[in-house]
Amino acid sequence: MKKALCIGLMSGTSLDGVDGVLLDLAGPGVHVLAQASLPFEPTFRAELLSLNIASYNELHRAALAGNRIAAAYAQVVHQLIQQAQNLDLNATDVLAIGAHGQTVRHQPQRWSEAAMGAGYTLQLNNPALLAELTGITVVADFRSRDVAAGGQGAPLVPAFHQQVFSQPGVTVAVLNLGGIANLSVLPGQASDPVLGFDCGPGNALMDAWCLQQTGQPFDQGGAWAASGQCLPDLLARLLDEPYFSQPLPKSTGRDLFNSDWLQDKLQGFTNAPAQDVQATLTELTASACADCISSYAKESKRLIVCGGGAFNHHLLQRLQAHLAGIPVSTSDQDGLPPLEVEAAAFAWLAYQTMHHKPGNLPSVTGAAGRRILGAIYPA
Repeated sequence: MKKALCIGLMSGTSLDGVDGVLLDLAGPGVHVLAQASLPFEPTFRAELLSLNIASYNELHRAALAGNRIAAAYAQVVHQLIQQAQNLDLNATDVLAIGAHGQTVRHQPQRWSEAAMGAGYTLQLNNPALLAELTGITVVADFRSRDVAAGGQGAPLVPAFHQQVFSQPGVTVAVLNLGGIANLSVLPGQASDPVLGFDCGPGNALMDAWCLQQTGQPFDQGGAWAASGQCLPDLLARLLDEPYFSQPLPKSTGRDLFNSDWLQDKLQGFTNAPAQDVQATLTELTASACADCISSYAKESKRLIVCGGGAFNHHLLQRLQAHLAGIPVSTSDQDGLPPLEVEAAAFAWLAYQTMHHKPGNLPSVTGAAGRRILGAIYPA
């Protein structure tokens, strides 16, 4: 049992909080034994958001934020273990915790000759503290080894998507709609490579505009966007971003798609109704993702959507409108609820690391080869 149970913890670019799962990875497939989540307090969310850009005393503040993230992770772990006790399981039965951390910088192509061409990616966390607080081995810092090998370090979830969503003889596309949207293309033939990359903004810009204009952290169900009208001229300006035409492999984050980027694009649209801007931002995400699917996964027989954006009904309707020939559904129809997929992926990645197996896919990240990911902090 100890070789098969892993916990996955994810706090993504949406900055809404921590999602955690306890997985049983024995045998084929994955089995979720427990699920828990913990929202970030608004003041802490604001602090994490501010740490995405250069700011005063950021090294000290980032270290403190890492400690606070570890404490939040530990709370979620304790919730999971409490649920597991109903299954006669306890902390000593868990092989490892896969703790992603909170991404505040992602610059895989910010190369330095002194570092032999390696960029960097930075996730706030304190895995040593998390190991102390839980008494469970922690695996963290999954992305850095792939970046050191010349890869993007992201996305890492396509390897997990391949394990749980692939279908023999059928190409399947999986779209994760977090703060950033990333696509996995799972070929029906085992000999064909898996593709995966970041499409562009997922919820990040929609959430930022909604918070600024309404005080609400997100547009519940996309209802506010649905009340507005897409502004074609603004949409064209938003889509006029070089990232969208970059070749693969590629990844992005709040380093690019942030409030400053949006405010620059909104110049000349200051009198536009706020709900129309929201409708246009929703259309940006739908259009960018649909373009990626049309370019790299047009033979897909279905699109599986996960992440927080799976609950934005208006966004899903816009995706389906762009992809008339590809049915759009959410991952819960495949037995894994949308908010559990990424956390489950990092439980699986921790399992891979603990068993000395690679976790990246060079066809996705562009790394020089397959690598064992993460650093291990023993219990």
